[in-house]
This record gives sequence, structure tokens and C-alpha cells, in this order.
Amino acid sequence: MKKEREASALILILSAPSGAGKTTLCQKLAERNPHLYFSVSYTTRLPRPEEKDGHDYFFISREEFLKKIKGNFFAEWAEVHGALYGTSGDSLNKAIKNSQDVVLNIDVQGALQIKKKYPEAVSVFIVSPVFGDLKERLKKRKTETGEDIEKRLRHAKKEIAQSGQYDYKITNRKLEEALGELEEKITFEKSKPNR
Repeated sequence: MKKEREASALILILSAPSGAGKTTLCQKLAERNPHLYFSVSYTTRLPRPEEKDGHDYFFISREEFLKKIKGNFFAEWAEVHGALYGTSGDSLNKAIKNSQDVVLNIDVQGALQIKKKYPEAVSVFIVSPVFGDLKERLKKRKTETGEDIEKRLRHAKKEIAQSGQYDYKITNRKLEEALGELEEKITFEKSKPNR
């Protein structure tokens, strides 16, 4: 897959353990920054009640996903909590070619793949101030069983251990503060001469 790059485009990777508030941060960032292109991932997991196909994710079967892997459709893909997730390479390259700043809401595995293909991408890891907060936030979602929550918490510990590979780390104590810090990082990265 050929990568195309315009000097003014910013590729921003956002990762976080389940329940750290990454999706909410992305939604607020999109509301306040309509010029940003938010990549919509493909997934094999079932949609949550409030999620819409094509807006939150493209929900496809595992069989379809595997066909797309074979066809080199994805810029990155990973299996997380038993479901497959991936980013369309064509959509990503089209946004970059059009000099659009791109936001990727992806897990650690996917982030490392993107950084390998696009070394200039800027990565931000979102953490919860207290690990116990993750459990409470997951419970409040009411979308996972107790066993699923424990699995996600074990996975979160592994993800947090890899957060040192990211360019920035933001602690999500208060949503508005974390959002402001994220916007500051974007402004700083956009102001660099090589952008």
C-alpha cells in the first residue's frame, strides 16, 4: 500500500485503556474542531445501543474483516477483547493527500503499526488518574459482564505499561482540562516548522 504525505497534514493517534474516556474526548474534540478528520474504524464486535454503523464504527462480520486483511485493506488492524478492529488505508491516505489533519482512535497494537508506517504521526496516550476509576467507568457503561470488565482491566495494565512509547501522556482527571491539554498538543505540533 503506497503512503502519501503532505507536509501540512497531522496524523494524531489517540489510545487509552477501556474506560479512560478516550471516545468522549474524541467526540468533544470533533465538536470543537470540525476541520479534523476522524477516522472511523472497522470492527467485528457488536454495536452498543447508542452506536451507529458508519459513524462510530463500520460493523462487519469476521469473515468480511478477514477478507479485507487478505486484500491489504487496512493501514493497521488488531484483535482486542476477542474482536477485530482496523483502519482503512485508502481513507487514511486520501485524508492525508487532501492535507486534512487525521485523528485515529485506536489501541496500542494499532498505534505501533501506524507509527511504523507513518513515523511522523503524533501519539497521545490517555490515562485515568486512578486505576480503580477504570473499573467504575466500565461498570457505568453497562455494556460488559463482570468477567469482561476484569478482562479489560488486565488488558489495560498491559496497555499502560506500553504508554512510554507514546509522544505524550494526558491524565483525564476532568474532561475539559484533558481536552484543553489535547488541543494544546495539536496546536504545538501544527506549529512545528516541518508541518
